[in-house]
Amino acid sequence: MKIIIFICGEGLGHTSRCLALGKELLAAGHEIVFGAYGYSKEVVEKTGYRVQEIPSEIKLVGKAGGFDLSGSIEATLKNARILGGPKVLKLIKDFKPDVVVSDSYYLGTLAAMLLNIPVYLIINQSNMEDFFKNRGVPIRLLGDLTKKFYREVFEKTDKIIIPDYPLPYTVCRKNLNFAPGLREKLYYSGPLVKEKYEEVEQIPLKKPHVVSLIGGFGYREPIFRKVLTTAALDPGINYTLISGPNLDPSRFKEIPRNVQILRFVGDTFPYIRNSDAVIAPGGHSTMMEALSFGTPILSFPDEGHSEQENNAAVVEEEGYGRMLSYSTPPEVILECIREVLEDKKYRDKVKKLQRLSSELDGPKAVRELLEKEAGKKVS
Repeated sequence: MKIIIFICGEGLGHTSRCLALGKELLAAGHEIVFGAYGYSKEVVEKTGYRVQEIPSEIKLVGKAGGFDLSGSIEATLKNARILGGPKVLKLIKDFKPDVVVSDSYYLGTLAAMLLNIPVYLIINQSNMEDFFKNRGVPIRLLGDLTKKFYREVFEKTDKIIIPDYPLPYTVCRKNLNFAPGLREKLYYSGPLVKEKYEEVEQIPLKKPHVVSLIGGFGYREPIFRKVLTTAALDPGINYTLISGPNLDPSRFKEIPRNVQILRFVGDTFPYIRNSDAVIAPGGHSTMMEALSFGTPILSFPDEGHSEQENNAAVVEEEGYGRMLSYSTPPEVILECIREVLEDKKYRDKVKKLQRLSSELDGPKAVRELLEKEAGKKVS
């Protein structure tokens, strides 16, 4: 089949799971083109896959450790491109795909519907209107319109793929709210993770070891600094802090001896596999990667970002790790790290999810779904 995969470029979680699916589809002989923008497009290009630039759809911004809704709306409107729709339509018409897969990119979803091409929507959140709750009348009205829009889209898609464990293990379950009539369209694929645990190399990390995937720039810098302070409190626990490409580690003075800061790591999977715990925000894809590798999570969700806060709440409730906040003091962070490292129940819980992820094999499951449903229409 010929398949277009559209990627929402806000956060690299959408990109990583689309690359996982693309890798599986290409290996099976299908012809793939990605539609992406911004840093997401750069990542796909570096992977060596075929990619076309598409207009950005939404723009998320934050400040002081929190999600800024009004700022995000303003930034989205400023970045809106009037000719975005025709550009996406032309891309689809030129490639002539048999099926469109859209990871939270609604412009591509609508374009596929308009051209009567089967469309499969990948999402880990359906209650986007929660962003707008308790934020004043104009914002609330926007939330109502958002809810109606998504409901219409969901009804017209061929399938809604949820890249998570099936119930009762679904991590994003607090972010899902579908009308009863849509249940037949829901497909819980299991995590879409690019690498398999057994294929990832083992690297020598001094134990016990914690890897932090919170970049040290922008509004997340305070928590990055807080992790550094936490590390200094107990030299018996070792840390790798992956700061991201936009940060110079030399900015941070007096780095504890039990800490290494890496400016950029193209592949974080060896660190996730060989660490005893992962410190991360509340993004869904990072959680799927950690749990698929059997590594407990210490989650710092962005404040005011209901989707991340809900994911972190499930991690806490199910015993897959701990939910912390930007206001948690270093002494309490350290105690939570010790608890996750020392209490066997956390390891047992996430090892169960590691086994389940291997059995579900999300990328293979989605490929077989597309071949069975869309492939049948093509033949």
